[in-house]
This record gives sequence, structure tokens and C-alpha cells, in this order.
Amino acid sequence: MAPLSILSFGVMFLVGTDTFLVAPLLPELTARFASPPASAGWMVSAYAIGYCVTAVFAGPVSDRFDRRRVLVAGMSAFSAATAACGLASTLWQMIALRALAGVCAAVAAPQVWAAIPQLVPPGRVVAAMAAPTAGLTVAQLVGVPVGSLLGAVSTAAPFLAVGAAGAGTSLALWLWYPPVPPQASKTRVIAQYGGLLAVPAARWRFAAYFVFQLGNFAVLSFAPTWFSTDFALDATGVGYAMIALGTGNTLGALAGPRIVARWGTGRTLLGCMLAYLVCYPALPWSGNLAVALAVLSVVFFTGGTLFPVFMGLLQSLTATARGTVSALANVLMYAGSAVAGALGGPLMTGSWGFAGIACLVWTTTACSTLLWARSGAMR
Repeated sequence: MAPLSILSFGVMFLVGTDTFLVAPLLPELTARFASPPASAGWMVSAYAIGYCVTAVFAGPVSDRFDRRRVLVAGMSAFSAATAACGLASTLWQMIALRALAGVCAAVAAPQVWAAIPQLVPPGRVVAAMAAPTAGLTVAQLVGVPVGSLLGAVSTAAPFLAVGAAGAGTSLALWLWYPPVPPQASKTRVIAQYGGLLAVPAARWRFAAYFVFQLGNFAVLSFAPTWFSTDFALDATGVGYAMIALGTGNTLGALAGPRIVARWGTGRTLLGCMLAYLVCYPALPWSGNLAVALAVLSVVFFTGGTLFPVFMGLLQSLTATARGTVSALANVLMYAGSAVAGALGGPLMTGSWGFAGIACLVWTTTACSTLLWARSGAMR
């Protein structure tokens, strides 16, 4: 299981790093391409659009092929597209290459989650999923800051570094990742989604996941603004605060398998959701930065524990359409992020400030808890 965990961690670390790489480099990239600031945001949006549109189709199609081959092909193309971003000479070249990188990531990343239930015994699925979860959290903790430091040398350097690391990871996947034979018949994409959503618990679980991610991204998106406005942190201070929270998230991902082994999946899910419901109302009344960071660290630790539990529960819905499950989960996560931005912005700038965000997140968490319970996940 060690090679599987290391390779799964590596893939998600690189995809996670690449996902968040552009945002801190936007000022430098805008200057590099002499582009208007209003257009620069497309360098971020293009990746998400490419990912979401592709994931809808790539997930079901990938169920018909050996996941190892799909993963190696997707990761190799992702590495080339990301490295090419470092060589782009115009804004629109960069936007096109970011979209292509998102397309390739949407082919590769879902295979990691989909392959694990086929490669490990049922009792070890959550533990195995902790490795790619840690890859994503460590990407935010280490990968993005390192990318920003490389960006101080050259705006091309972060993309070339991720591309080179991705090429090495692709070779390692080819050499050491085990074959994962297909288990789905060659049915139409719409039919695969229809078959998945016909599973009695599926609609409840996917709805619970979407509602949870809506609240989760509301906190992720607006906590930095809260730190700045309520606690007068400058950009460096906000960065350190987010690194502290990322540490909590990573520790949760690492500790999660032991917690699940002790409590079981259902009790872990219920306990973590209750922890959220206790912590969120306390956030706006924290009073000082230390208390706010302590409460949010508990929240982020809980999130790190929960993510592999969520993926395990979703993947348990089917044995033949696991790529479809991963793709739908990723699309719902991005959709939750988009809705969180639309709802959270007015709340944050209104009279309630971060208290409005806390109310939103408490409500979405309560709804998500009820939906998970309705799906039978807490039994």
C-alpha cells in the first residue's frame, strides 16, 4: 500500500499546487503580459472551467478503461500543459494553456479517488484516501507558498517546476502504479449518471456533499478578509494565519484514519458535523486573533478528517462507475465554491460582516448533517 499512498499523495499535491498557483502570481503575470487587470482573472477562471466541463465527461468515459493508463496519460498531459504555461508569451496563450491544464487535471485527479476502492480492502479505503487528501492540504500549506517564492525569481519558474515534478510523477506512475481494470460497460454518459443517481442513497449524499462544500468554501474564501478587517493583519500576517489553518487541515487528514478506526465511519461523520455546529457560532465572537485561530484550527482539523470519509461514502455507492462518482463530486465542489462566492460577498460586505458568513455556514452544515443522516451514512 505504501507505493499507492505515495503516488496518490504526489498526484494530488501537484494538482492542488497547480490549482492555487496562479492567484498569488496575478500581479506579476498581469505585468508580464501587459494585460488589463479586468482580464487577468481569466487565468484563474480558465482552469476551473476546463476542469469542470471535462470532468463531467471524463469521469464516465474513464470507467471503461484501465485507470492506470488514464492516470498516466492525464498526468503526462497535465505536466506538459503546466510547463507550457511558463513559456506563454501572451495573456490569451496563458488563458488557453490554463484551460488545457484544467482539462488534463480533470482526466487525472478523479482516477486517484476512483482507483483506491478497487485496490484496497473495504476496511482500508478511508485510510488509503487520507494520502491524497493530505496531498491537497499540503499543497496549500507548502506548495503554494513555495510557488510564490519561485515566482519572485521568475513568473515562469513555478510552472516549469510543477511541470518537471509532474513528468517525474508520471514516470513513477507508469513504473509502480498497479493496473486497475475497468468494471463498467460501454454505456452512454447520460445513462451512467442516471444509473448512479438511481441508487437510493446517491441523491441524498451528493446533495449533502454540495451543501457542505458551499459552507466550506464560504469560510475559505472570506476568512482572509475577516483577518484583515477585524484583526488588522497585513498580507503577510494573513498568509501566516492561513498556513496555520492549513497545518490543522493536514493534521486532520493524517489523524483521520485512526479516528475512523476507533469510532467507525458513521460516528466519525456525526461527531465531526456536530463539532462544526458548535464551532461556527463561536467564531464571530472570538474577540481576539488567538481565539479565532484556535477555533478555526479545530474547524480545519475536522475538515481534514472528514474529506476522506466523504469520498469513501460516495465511492461506496457503486462498484462500476467510480470515475463518474469522482467527476460528479469534483463538479459539485466547484459549484459549491461558485455559490459560496455569490452568497458570501454580500454577507461579508453587509452590516453583519463575518457573522453573516458564520450563520450561512452553520445553516449549510446543519442541512448537510440532515442529508447525510437521511442517506443512511450515520448508521
